[in-house]
Amino acid sequence: MNLSIEWNRDFLLHSPLFAPLHPVIARLSTHHFPTLDELNALLSAQHIAVQSGRELRFVAQGVGKLAFEAQYEPRCYLTGEVQTRRDNWHDLLNALVWLTYPKAKAAINTRHYHALTNRAAAAEGSSERGAVRDTNTLLDESGVIVAYADNELAGLLRSFQWHELFWQQRERVKNSMGFYLFGHGLYEKGLQPYIGMTGQGLLLPVEQDFFSWSVPRQHAHLDTLLADYLADAQHCRSTRELSPVPLLGVPGWSADNDCVRYYENTDYFRPGRREC
Repeated sequence: MNLSIEWNRDFLLHSPLFAPLHPVIARLSTHHFPTLDELNALLSAQHIAVQSGRELRFVAQGVGKLAFEAQYEPRCYLTGEVQTRRDNWHDLLNALVWLTYPKAKAAINTRHYHALTNRAAAAEGSSERGAVRDTNTLLDESGVIVAYADNELAGLLRSFQWHELFWQQRERVKNSMGFYLFGHGLYEKGLQPYIGMTGQGLLLPVEQDFFSWSVPRQHAHLDTLLADYLADAQHCRSTRELSPVPLLGVPGWSADNDCVRYYENTDYFRPGRREC
């Protein structure tokens, strides 16, 4: 990612990809890249804590060879301190996701910490623990929360029926399915969207009324749903639980996707894997 991209709050606030972060971005300065102090000021109104009970705080990244307790995930879990590099888009976007989905982020941090430290997990074997960490890392970096109130639409997404989903059922998607970027690495890609940009979707069922709720209520509900999902140790143990989502195919997320020919690009809208 081009780290020379300048801070442009207006661009972020007008991009549908960044919609989940808009309430937080709107509270940031228009003039300069957000500082640690400014991010921590936003935290002060929310009282976010990690699952160990420690209050969250954004801090400068440690340098040199770090002891286990000072490494990213353990330090976050044990102290609530999220190491954040100065003037770094990747770390800024991670902080903004913490401010938007704090329960879910804390749940992912907890799973990483326990995978690293829980002796009881040793019986499962290192490869399985590695798969759990890989899946949660993929969700944390590239995840998309896909909220749906229509089971048929969810089936079309899971079976890679992109033309039918995004074009033939376009109005149903607008009314009964929502896409909410979660992964901070995916947000970083969203600074310069490109054909081929793909997220890893975690599908969560919601009631139809969800889509008429206010934005803050929607985000709070999704935060709780995802945190509860991750609290079940049987979930997110394999990357196959996540479904690829070609993001620029979502209705309204690209100026070019309002015609049927857009979805004929099979290099982007691939048929994908099939179950045996």
